[in-house]
Amino acid sequence: MRTIQFALAVLLSTCAAFAQANSPLAQRIQQVIDRPEFRHASFGIEFYDLDAQKPVYRLNADKLFTPASTTKLLTEGTALELLGADYRFHTRVYRTGPVTDGTLDGDLVLVASGDPNLSNRAQPDGTLAFENEDHSYAGSPDTKAVPGDPLVVMRELARQVAARGIRKITGRVLIDASLFGEGTRELGTGVVVSPIVVNDNIVDVTIGPGAAAGALVSMQASPETSYVRFVNQATTAAAGTRPEIRWSSDVANGDGTHTVTVSGTFPMGMAPILFAYPVPQPARFAQVLFVEALRGAAVEAELAPLAAAPDFHALAVNYVPDAMVAEHVSLPLAQEIKVTLKVSQNLHASMTPYLLGAVLGHATADWEQAGFTLEHDFLQRAGLDLSGASQADGAGGARSAFFTPEFMVSYLAYMAKQPNFQVFYNALPILGKDGTLWNIQTASPAAGHVFAKTGTYGAYDALNRDVMVTGKGLAGYTTTQQGRHLAFAIYANHVAVPSDDPEATTRIVGQAVGEIAAIAYMTPAPK
Repeated sequence: MRTIQFALAVLLSTCAAFAQANSPLAQRIQQVIDRPEFRHASFGIEFYDLDAQKPVYRLNADKLFTPASTTKLLTEGTALELLGADYRFHTRVYRTGPVTDGTLDGDLVLVASGDPNLSNRAQPDGTLAFENEDHSYAGSPDTKAVPGDPLVVMRELARQVAARGIRKITGRVLIDASLFGEGTRELGTGVVVSPIVVNDNIVDVTIGPGAAAGALVSMQASPETSYVRFVNQATTAAAGTRPEIRWSSDVANGDGTHTVTVSGTFPMGMAPILFAYPVPQPARFAQVLFVEALRGAAVEAELAPLAAAPDFHALAVNYVPDAMVAEHVSLPLAQEIKVTLKVSQNLHASMTPYLLGAVLGHATADWEQAGFTLEHDFLQRAGLDLSGASQADGAGGARSAFFTPEFMVSYLAYMAKQPNFQVFYNALPILGKDGTLWNIQTASPAAGHVFAKTGTYGAYDALNRDVMVTGKGLAGYTTTQQGRHLAFAIYANHVAVPSDDPEATTRIVGQAVGEIAAIAYMTPAPK
């Protein structure tokens, strides 16, 4: 009897697999995969019916693929579940001495809390603003910075200090960035990871053509600060060429400021483009900005000379309510997660394991590993098979980043059952509408109905003078035209695209993975 039952089970499983493989959904997906541009590519796909709790389409779902920024789903989902949607960052300023007749006889210390949004993102309606092409991904005509003053938080902290009656500081103005270590550059845009993050730790430099070919380009930095001085040696080129702007030298001065030489060319007739200068020392950057903000609030303050790092452990005895002279409270973490996933903000995601390790793991060293230990334990408690996952940074830029579609879908299915699921879901880019999916499948009936995280990873192929897209991914959710709730993961690895077309990766691979998601939205899946 058991032999017959086993044989029947195998037969039913085989029939189900055959039905999936020959369904209209499978056939339409295969038509995309069979395109000539993907003849050497590897695809890994799974669509999973959340209502029936079973896969409706699988292709290489148990194989590891380069996930790129779909990794952020793991990072941000872990933070959401462990810290909570309502978690807020408290950035506080303390005095270390008494205030007499408006003079602070001591130091003023801004204590970094790991808030990634000491910027102008916060809006009056309680949301954090974002642009679809984030300013950290600079050099594209579509790149934009959120409008407004990027130093609004620093100026407000300075205003609060002045409101406490402080008009002069005899000691130092310090930034305590000891929550976790500063200095590692995240692997996507090269921005430095730090517990202090002002304007995403970059200076926006908007560059446009000069008055005539051969003239110096126009240039405007934001924020304007003495921390960095840009020397303009870039010239205006003929119309029809491509912008070629670079920081050709970066000299660290004795006082901790930088002199950066800008070279290259920018064509006539092209609208100005935003470029990003990642600041090398975020704590010093914030220190300079805070001193300048204090002066703007009519508080006499001097920039302390570069010296050995202050003993912040000893200074921490002053971090008490009576000595607090200013505080910035962030919007809820739910809003930060939305910004990070919508625009694929690499710095924010990269610093998240450090933050978890410091805040929840109480680590005093190896903060990132402490954060990953917490993530590992969270995923293990979720019952996920971690043999289908490999991760070594928060954003997905590590060379050891690999996930199976099966693992990613299992994770998404788990998240769909959590109390904070709607927060997680609302944070995802929307196909054809916003975030990193704003320009994908815009004319498809699926536009507005696929909520998913993108990922892109590639490198220049000198042999063939093209770009090898080693990882392109899309993972998230859709409610189909038939009302079925699906979780999915789509990975396309090893696709060659032209190097002379900045939009080739999006046009060839990004649109294809978006099309596969759209197919699932529109096509009835096998029962």
